[in-house]
Amino acid sequence: MAENQYVVFNLGAEEFGIDIMNVKEIVPYQESVNVPNAPDFIEGIINYRGNVIPIINLKKRFKLGDSEVTKDTRIIVINLEDKEIGFVVDEASQTLRLDDEQIDPTPDIISEVDRRFITGVGKVGEDRLLILLDLHKILTDKEKDQIETMEI
Repeated sequence: MAENQYVVFNLGAEEFGIDIMNVKEIVPYQESVNVPNAPDFIEGIINYRGNVIPIINLKKRFKLGDSEVTKDTRIIVINLEDKEIGFVVDEASQTLRLDDEQIDPTPDIISEVDRRFITGVGKVGEDRLLILLDLHKILTDKEKDQIETMEI
């Protein structure tokens, strides 16, 4: 029985999880600098440990409404094809271990989020569900190209 560890984060009332092995770091939110002609879900760029990295607002990406920055807002930094990218989330609350039996395949009908980047649904306890994401698949090839060609 395989066990995986996930970073749990919130976007509004919804809980999501990503494989901890894909997470480079979780940092407190910092204001980003706007970039002209960037896709609308790109919040801007920040200086992360001496590197300029793009910041993606996951709420906007998933069309879950606008984000309100609070003391709990975080940026999850991952490596995406040899490039660091930050994802803004409302809160990164915990890490969880899930056994394979606790993970169901992606249902045929899933609301709000495109199925291509959902790896499954984690069942935590009796009434808590966690939508498991692959942040590497969040962006289409076209969007990855747009980020590569942004005027930074």
